[in-house]
Amino acid sequence: MRRLLAQLRESSRAFRDVFANPALRRIELAWAASIFGTWAYGIAVIVYAFEQGGPTAVGVVGLARWLAAAVVAPFASLLGDRYDRRLVMVCSDLARVVLIGGAAAAVYMGSAPVVVYILAALVGVAATAFRPAEAALVPTLARTPEELTAANVSASTIESIGMFGGPAIGGLLLAATGPATVFLVTAGLLVCSAALLIGVRPVAEPEPPEEREEESIRDELLAGFRAIAGERRLRLLVGLFSAQTFVDGMLNVLIVVVALDLLDTGRAGVGFLNSAVGIGGLVGALAAAALVGRRRLAADFGLGIFIWGVPIALVAVWPNQVAALVLLGIVGIGNTLVDVSGMTLMQRAAPDEVLARVFGVLESLLLLTVGLGALVAPLLVNWFGDRGALVVAGALLPVLVVPAWPRLAAIDRAGRVPEEQLELLRGNAIFAPLPAPTLEQLADRMREMRARAGEEIVRQGEPGDLFYVIEDGTVEVSVDGQPAHELGRGDAFGEIALLRNVPRTATVTARSDVVLYALDRGTFIPAVTGSGPSLSAAEGVIGMRLGSGRVAAARR
Repeated sequence: MRRLLAQLRESSRAFRDVFANPALRRIELAWAASIFGTWAYGIAVIVYAFEQGGPTAVGVVGLARWLAAAVVAPFASLLGDRYDRRLVMVCSDLARVVLIGGAAAAVYMGSAPVVVYILAALVGVAATAFRPAEAALVPTLARTPEELTAANVSASTIESIGMFGGPAIGGLLLAATGPATVFLVTAGLLVCSAALLIGVRPVAEPEPPEEREEESIRDELLAGFRAIAGERRLRLLVGLFSAQTFVDGMLNVLIVVVALDLLDTGRAGVGFLNSAVGIGGLVGALAAAALVGRRRLAADFGLGIFIWGVPIALVAVWPNQVAALVLLGIVGIGNTLVDVSGMTLMQRAAPDEVLARVFGVLESLLLLTVGLGALVAPLLVNWFGDRGALVVAGALLPVLVVPAWPRLAAIDRAGRVPEEQLELLRGNAIFAPLPAPTLEQLADRMREMRARAGEEIVRQGEPGDLFYVIEDGTVEVSVDGQPAHELGRGDAFGEIALLRNVPRTATVTARSDVVLYALDRGTFIPAVTGSGPSLSAAEGVIGMRLGSGRVAAARR
């Protein structure tokens, strides 16, 4: 109990830090406006489709919305790695405002349903740039790993509130008015989201296109796929995420079937059943708060996947309104655990320079699987009936996550961040500006090296492929055989040869027995050059070192 209370105190402190950070506060509020509108709009679209063509129309519209977005997502996510992520999110909001306003006009004028369906697909396309840019932006705004997890918990809590409030608002407006009114309310909320995002200050100026290394558009687009394919942790997380959203796509259709056919609750019942998932997400947020600072996020992710599926099958066992609301609330708890732990794990595992594209690939797969789930659900209903479809949908996730559990446990065992290396990086001027997930990745990739007193660590004129940080002991730096200065614990050397691609400009000799940590060229250069403030700090250090070398030469 004492440990739990200490964990909750740490969590509350991290949450306070999130909302004390002006940029993160605006991001979270913009997400709130967006998610409320998105869920209200989604309910209006599926009810409109159901009234026009039954469950099949709901499935087809869902497939059209998610499939179109899935195709575009990897392309749209590239924008988040090339341009100001904040402005990418603003443009996504405003594009959706125009399209949803057009859908409202089409309904008011009595246009053919296909017009609304096409606009719904385009809304999904316009939304694809928002979430990858947000997921890549938040780690650059978070100042510590705990604050990053707290920001993800906050976002998931807001999403849960939106999953409750958005469908509830949508259901009530549908009962009182119609889909067009819900569309207009959604457009207004997206305008609020864009206004909040405009006030977020960019973390760093985007790298000008002419300074970028030549890279084909094809290679840039495939970078996210390559990052996932090359990292076992990412492959497993993305695979389970995709399975969860496949079931989510089925649930989007099955909730309509449960509300209108199995429970006979009418239009508003669709909104209330969706709201139950959101209420469960709020309860799950209390559990997710305990994840702040935890290193067993992969196990939490697996648990969330498991409890996402089981309650869906149990709805078929107890087909009454109270049981359905409670069970879908448990689904919401699992949803929060999956979102918080999965997002944080991916933000920590993927390199920052391709982070938006990694989330773009994830977004594409999630949208595709949601659409496929929406298409499969009516088939399950036709083959197995309402209850049988619920059992099949609910059993899928437990069947997948149980055999994957050892691999999830392995992620947790390998995910312990070496605190000593992390503190050395945080105290170094070059690395201090980097986001917390990037620092964790660098700390994990540092390798320990030792040198005895009098031993040369690097020699002037030789090629260099390592950057060093001193953990213990002192070294002497000499230029052209003349002593220049000494370095001790926390100091670093080796950056000039790596960043300028020149031979070593000085000789470094151990004055005492020395313990160092080294980063290779392939890890050091992308991390430093991918961040404007970090690169500027490195250039400042280089200027100072070269200046001191000239002074040493002049003295000689």
